[in-house]
Amino acid sequence: MLSEVDELPSIQLGDYLLRFELEDLTPFGKEVALNELRETPEIKEQAVAELKAMFEGVEDLVVPLDNDDWMVRFLRPCKFYPKSAFELIQRYYQFKVKHADMYLDLSPSREANIFKQNILAVFPNRDQLGRRILLLELGKHWRHKEVSLDEVYKGCVLFLEAAMLEPETQVHGAVVIFDMDGLTMQQAWQFTPPFAKRIVDWLQDAVPLRIKGIHIINQPKIFNIVFALFKPILREKLRNRIVFHGTDRESLYKHISQECLPPCYGGTVDAPRVQGEQWYELLIKCDDEYTAINKYGYLKQMDEIRIKKSKKK
Repeated sequence: MLSEVDELPSIQLGDYLLRFELEDLTPFGKEVALNELRETPEIKEQAVAELKAMFEGVEDLVVPLDNDDWMVRFLRPCKFYPKSAFELIQRYYQFKVKHADMYLDLSPSREANIFKQNILAVFPNRDQLGRRILLLELGKHWRHKEVSLDEVYKGCVLFLEAAMLEPETQVHGAVVIFDMDGLTMQQAWQFTPPFAKRIVDWLQDAVPLRIKGIHIINQPKIFNIVFALFKPILREKLRNRIVFHGTDRESLYKHISQECLPPCYGGTVDAPRVQGEQWYELLIKCDDEYTAINKYGYLKQMDEIRIKKSKKK
């Protein structure tokens, strides 16, 4: 946490409590953290101390040096190698400056539209490996004249920034499902080379979260036009984590257990589908945390961009 609140808000949905999980790691989480991330109390303590020391004399990059949990957020995806985490933090904030039109003062309260469109959601349950599941429906449910891909991108960023707060997600990571059912040629043309490059650069270099799989389902042939924009700039690691399933549910179940998917995908999970506006209701209660997130980074450069932007109005 960066804000002054002790815990993030929650919302009751029938018998289900929708919330971000800020508790310490579960026994399973601790086991995965040890086996996959080298995480032990000793390594963790030493890595945090070394990472803090690396910021000594770094004046242009503002970070919360007194917040060990914040340091661990970046150390976990880097398997507790301080130099790698330091470089990730730099790339993370450099990316925000480069794409300041997306990140400047980004908060849920400014992005109501994407949530009202109900094409972006995080499942309330995790998958069989403890990973968060993010769903994007960019086919027949996407009214592209009412919500742009840039808004979709901002919504994804808001979700993943929240996921970064969860120790369990820091360890297990997340998987993304793109449901492209009903994608039209008009929608396909919304994807541009600059958009594709931003997404790929973000996923490959600037997301402080373990993205363990990207699953494309229900894609029509026209999706090949879209993917052709992304394919040339994908490095092997990310390319190997993109899986095309079409309508083959058995193929999907090999990666995400049927017991972790909702009935609309042939799954048996009994958790309710969380609507976009319900996520918005929860995220807007967390606005203070996003305000705190925006207080760090290359602030001088962001302020200069903010001033230039205000003068153009």
